Amino acid sequence: MRAEMRIGIDLGGTKIEALAIGDDGTEMVRHRVDTPREYGASIAAMVALVERIERETGQRGTVGAGIPGTVSSRTGLVKNANSTWLNGMPLTVDLGAAMGREVRVANDANCLAVSEATDGAAAGARVVFAVILGTGCGGGVSFSGQIHNGANGVAGEWGHNPLPWATAAETPGPACYCGKHGCIETWVSGSGVAREFADVTGRKLTTRAIVEAAEAGDAQAMAAVERFEERLARSLATIVHTLDPDVIVFGGGLSRVARLYEELPGKMAPYVFGGEFHTPLLPAKYGDSSGVRGAAWLWPARG
Repeated sequence: MRAEMRIGIDLGGTKIEALAIGDDGTEMVRHRVDTPREYGASIAAMVALVERIERETGQRGTVGAGIPGTVSSRTGLVKNANSTWLNGMPLTVDLGAAMGREVRVANDANCLAVSEATDGAAAGARVVFAVILGTGCGGGVSFSGQIHNGANGVAGEWGHNPLPWATAAETPGPACYCGKHGCIETWVSGSGVAREFADVTGRKLTTRAIVEAAEAGDAQAMAAVERFEERLARSLATIVHTLDPDVIVFGGGLSRVARLYEELPGKMAPYVFGGEFHTPLLPAKYGDSSGVRGAAWLWPARG
């Protein structure tokens, strides 16, 4: 039966969200459930969501899924997922068998890049780099609206490079879950900002509370936000040196800090080779929904 809509699934650590969109990107229906922390139960939950969407719409859909990891092109197994029950499992094959159709699976940050390049903040841009600034620090790459995975399936994983131009106080840096020290993710993620604020001030606040305190004029919080922006500027400068994207799009909780879009360009320019920086820095048009929309867009337009 010919597919009449696109279904996207966002398999997160705490929730699984699924939606259906039409060929013009119009959202048709959306549902979410808590994520079971077990492989087989996660597949069953995704199947149930797709069945519910197809039952409610009366249509069959193509299916794409975004995951917090990647599928190895060599083995077909999931790797690098912080939802650790997925690692080492043949998710693409098992999910396709359970749904009775081909399913496309991609990294969730790559899905964000595809979503925003297709009909979001970076619509029509040829090269898009998507940044997720949340609990962790993810990244994804889109060329002409299509995912670029890379030969090792880790294109865009900028968060596991060392913090550039690190000072003596930043060396060797905090331990990262990947097994190394001083990764960008340990500094510019939400968890990294909160940890460093506690280390410097002795005050334990959430990252949201730190930002709110800074906006209210708290001197320690303002200094923490300044340090975060300066480290983020250094880190993104290396992306410009490597990829020089047409647009950089931000998602995740820290992407809602409005001053980033005013402050970062000027802070990045001194670190960019030649001293020029003109790349648009934009918040994701679809916010937290962009990843699940990008999963749906893993299937290209039909003729």
